[in-house]
Amino acid sequence: MKGPRREDVESIDALMKALYEVLSGPAGERDWEREDNLFAPGARLMPTRPGEGGRHTVTIFDHDGYVASRTPFFAKTSFYEEEVERREERFGNIAHAWSRYEGRYAPDGEVVLRGINSVQLYHDGDRWWVLSILWDNERTTTIPLPK
Repeated sequence: MKGPRREDVESIDALMKALYEVLSGPAGERDWEREDNLFAPGARLMPTRPGEGGRHTVTIFDHDGYVASRTPFFAKTSFYEEEVERREERFGNIAHAWSRYEGRYAPDGEVVLRGINSVQLYHDGDRWWVLSILWDNERTTTIPLPK
């Protein structure tokens, strides 16, 4: 089934599962409409990466900008990302998920990427929304994942 799914936003577990499912699959199109339904209007997706001179940079995307930046990669590359651990805190209608992930080029392939997604979530009384995701990939010599 393509497109938005109500069950994706009924719990934090379901929403986090959907985030990783949308990114994962064989080379080709992703279900961006399903993913878009997970994000609140104005939500931000923010990858960090090494910059020049030992500094690090962050790019701040809205959902459309993120999709435009990632579509060429997914069009030609099979990629599977999965959550392997999560720490979660919740207060009232807000929550934060610290989500450790691994990426592979095949479902059972060698891990080629690890990192952490910092996800801010909001419940509006009816459903959960992602407000932002800030992430960084592990660099074993300079930024190893914490134990």
